Amino acid sequence: MAKVALITGVTGQDGAYLAEFLLEKGYEVHGIKRRASLFNTDRIDHLYHDPHISGAKF
Repeated sequence: MAKVALITGVTGQDGAYLAEFLLEKGYEVHGIKRRASLFNTDRIDHLYHDPHISGAKF
């Protein structure tokens, strides 16, 4: 069974670090962010994959 994580505040410092850590451990990671964070995604831009692409983990 695949490991799945849901991170609230994924664009924050701790959330971004946790997302990267869990991806390295093989988790499928889903993140929630505030609308106010719409343009503040610098911490996770390198992790993001288009959800329409099969095999994406984040």
